[in-house]
Amino acid sequence: MKTTLFMALITLPLFFLTIGGIIYLFVLLCKALKKYISSSDSRKESAIIKKSLGEVLKNYRTKNKMTQEFVAEAVGVSRQSVSKWEQGISDPSTSNLFALAKLFGVSVEELLKEVE
Repeated sequence: MKTTLFMALITLPLFFLTIGGIIYLFVLLCKALKKYISSSDSRKESAIIKKSLGEVLKNYRTKNKMTQEFVAEAVGVSRQSVSKWEQGISDPSTSNLFALAKLFGVSVEELLKEVE
């Protein structure tokens, strides 16, 4: 009888500790999910800006009848980098942005003012 009572006294707190831990993890998960959901506006805005910059770069490249390979050689990057810029996967560095503007015959301000 004493061992059964002793085992109950040991397992009962462990049970409550386990349940408490699970509830705590659930609360943390809910907080993280709420924060992620509320940040969706800024993530969408960032994606639009990147996509718009890529569209502007592609428009200038096609308007000047240049290939991605030609632009890449003129700027000093790989063709894949130019492709990523146009797809909005990555953005050109500041020095590459200046080189692109010079290549397209426009100012950097003019290039960026078309970006939404």
